[in-house]
Amino acid sequence: MSQERASKHIDSVLIVDDSRAQRGYSAALCRELGIETLHEAANGHEALSLLASMSPSPALLIIDLEMPTMDGPELLVQLQQRGIDIPIIVVSSRERVLIDSVREAGRVLGLRVCHALQKPLQLNTLRVALEDVGAAVAERTGSPELSIEAAELEAALDNGEISVHYQPKADFRSGAIKGVEALARWRHPTLGPVPPDQFIALAERHELIHRLTFEVMNQAMLQMAGWQARGLHLPLAINLSPVLLDRTDLAQEVWSLAQCHGLSPDDVVLEITESSLLTRLGLALSVLARLRLKGFRLSIDDYGTGFSSMQQLARIPFTELKIDRGFVRGAPERESLQVILRSAIEMANRLGLVTVAEGVETLEEWRMLQQFGCTLGQGWLIARPMPGNEIVGWLKAYRGQQAGLRAPVSALA
Repeated sequence: MSQERASKHIDSVLIVDDSRAQRGYSAALCRELGIETLHEAANGHEALSLLASMSPSPALLIIDLEMPTMDGPELLVQLQQRGIDIPIIVVSSRERVLIDSVREAGRVLGLRVCHALQKPLQLNTLRVALEDVGAAVAERTGSPELSIEAAELEAALDNGEISVHYQPKADFRSGAIKGVEALARWRHPTLGPVPPDQFIALAERHELIHRLTFEVMNQAMLQMAGWQARGLHLPLAINLSPVLLDRTDLAQEVWSLAQCHGLSPDDVVLEITESSLLTRLGLALSVLARLRLKGFRLSIDDYGTGFSSMQQLARIPFTELKIDRGFVRGAPERESLQVILRSAIEMANRLGLVTVAEGVETLEEWRMLQQFGCTLGQGWLIARPMPGNEIVGWLKAYRGQQAGLRAPVSALA
């Protein structure tokens, strides 16, 4: 008897594998997970022909890497060239590092390669992969690109439509909450929620980013001051757009705002994306040095996604290193990512930097980073971003979860 479908968003699958037995086995697992509409192809050429004739297209492709006439990597290239945008799981009996490299190649091509699995496939592993693919599909369909004009964003700033949500950060040793990150949110009066990456990019293009940033800073610092008045100490992290790093008066502006709210600059962490420092470097270094002299802490955000990470750490007075979620997700199953994570954390610890891992979603990821000596974790395992007025109530409910996140006594020795 079939189990409940692993994801309501995955209702059909095309399995591409030169082995009839392997195709049949994969199809049997899919049926057991509630997927009844299954298609099969013995190689890349056959898969492309099927896709050209199918309407609607399958919701997912499961692609083996080793096939005659057209193998998996070549099929990925062909899919990209033909503009075929379907979620993909790549599978192979070859070594883990090779499978992962093909997944990364597909992502670089712009394809939605969601998982890389080793054969023989396992029911539970495939179930988790299908659930992840379904969640990604739901998120993608739920957040379409909106047509927003700069004037609408300016009106939103005038009308108080921009709000701030806060995502907690927890200590890996104790599980205690040690701070929050402030995140801008915009609910359009007719279109509903606008994804932050859309309206922040719009603000940067139309010279509204300074106003947007200081609106977020003002709200977040006001909230922080309110928490402190209630005896709640939560250091605040705020994203700083690279566009602002050419403003020579930025450090004074931020400092004055903190003073206005009665806050210590040491309680404010300014997050700067690593790749943003590659242009106008001289002026950016000067601005960052002034911020540090004022007492603000500096975090290098999305560490590992740029091209000169080591050099940035050597020449900028960072106090924190924030590890990109791309290195966290799936790391318990990928030895290469574990090596990178461990090396980055050990290096940061030797430099006296706080390390923050973002995108922590599973207890397995939490335990791994805990073992590696990471300082703080942030992600859905702890909490999703929430309005400031929900933080106090959430903290009370979190106490039960905190006990399960503490490091084992043996790890603290």
